Amino acid sequence: MRYLMFVCTDTEPDTDKSPEPDIDAWVADNDGRGRRLDGNVLAPPSAATTIRVRDGELLVSDGPFAETKEVIVGYDLLECADLDEAIEVARAHPMARGGRLELRPFADLDDQPGS
Repeated sequence: MRYLMFVCTDTEPDTDKSPEPDIDAWVADNDGRGRRLDGNVLAPPSAATTIRVRDGELLVSDGPFAETKEVIVGYDLLECADLDEAIEVARAHPMARGGRLELRPFADLDDQPGS
């Protein structure tokens, strides 16, 4: 099952003083096991462009759609047997302590209404 893992900042990081996991080791381990299919760091929100169409008119805005203290700073595309495995993969990511991770499964379009 595929999951998109959003890597986000958090205003309340973990206060544990033990060393954080090494991101390079996390990437190498999960790439080697075939659980991480892709991933990257994103440019800052100031580089974002928001696109909307309202009443047929294209609206283009600089910056993110919403003002927020938490920011999506990257992503990883995971291939895991199930949510439990995806949670274990996320648990070992350094940003699980310094930020937050959101796991979201890809929708099965065959199960959507009208398909």
